[in-house]
Amino acid sequence: MDTSVFFILLFSLVLSSTAAFESSCPPAKFGHGAFDIRFPFRLKTHQPQNCGDRGFDLFCRNNSTMIHFPSYGDLVVKSISYDTRKLNLLDPKNCVHEVFLNLNLSLTPFDYYHVLKNYTYFNCSASLGPSVTQVPCLSGPQHHVYTVESPVPVPDSCRTIKTVAIPFAYSSYLSDSSFGLGLTWDLPERQDSGSQSKTGWFHLAPKEDKQICAPANMNLINFMFPPLIHHFIVS
Repeated sequence: MDTSVFFILLFSLVLSSTAAFESSCPPAKFGHGAFDIRFPFRLKTHQPQNCGDRGFDLFCRNNSTMIHFPSYGDLVVKSISYDTRKLNLLDPKNCVHEVFLNLNLSLTPFDYYHVLKNYTYFNCSASLGPSVTQVPCLSGPQHHVYTVESPVPVPDSCRTIKTVAIPFAYSSYLSDSSFGLGLTWDLPERQDSGSQSKTGWFHLAPKEDKQICAPANMNLINFMFPPLIHHFIVS
């Protein structure tokens, strides 16, 4: 087969396969202020499993779009920016610092969007006074929880809960439900042979952010067009 004819056929097949993927996986919308839900995300009740990547499943509850994190629970999806790869979340319990204490992103395809610093959480039996603001949603009448940038000595009336890398300490001037709950994700365009992305798949991204995916241990061209490749090689 002539090389130019082969590449014309190959390009046509890629375009048709992309169009077929888009027709079988149209963007979904749900709830107030609805935004497009498309690859790598998928709405579990509205889109087939192949329309999204592992760890990007969304679902509906009480007219809200939700995402589940095993280490914490369910968070509300406020918006998704595909251009900047930013997932904006809300905590339905209105306690973003409880999320920071418990959310483990190491086994997910996500990382925090904002720059992180190490902060230490203290649980104190007595108030530390007005110079340090306690986290109201984690505190009670008999205990007071604070976030302090590390390293810092532990006050006598306090015990250390945990030191974590988070975007910010508590401030009464910031929204306790959403500020800082921005995540990003990484889908590399190509994985080298034998390597895998964080989610175990590799991706090619043609124009307009349209994406085709295949198992990480399989060459994408062979995955899509094995008879054509074989014919070209042996001809």
